[in-house]
Amino acid sequence: MLAPAAAIALAVRLLEAAGFAVTARNERGDSVYCRRSPDSPAIRVSNHARTPKQRQKHPDVVTSLVFRAPKTPEQVAVMVEDARRVCCGAAARRTPPDRDASRQG
Repeated sequence: MLAPAAAIALAVRLLEAAGFAVTARNERGDSVYCRRSPDSPAIRVSNHARTPKQRQKHPDVVTSLVFRAPKTPEQVAVMVEDARRVCCGAAARRTPPDRDASRQG
């Protein structure tokens, strides 16, 4: 079993291995924000739920991984995979700029 801090570290490593980068950390280091690119949705990894202030500061977060209790590495991997699916789904639903507008008659 991994303590919450170790589970957070493992989750961040798994996200980085999947092409995500750490884009922000809080001062205490118990909340980490990861995303694939600067304009893509973010995944938050933490030991506590988001506060209203955090929701306002990071409206781009589409899902959070919250580790309050010990987890096995396998449990962490499953949670990371679920978060990646949510994040990829959110990115796919975003409406891209209409690049073909100038071609329409």
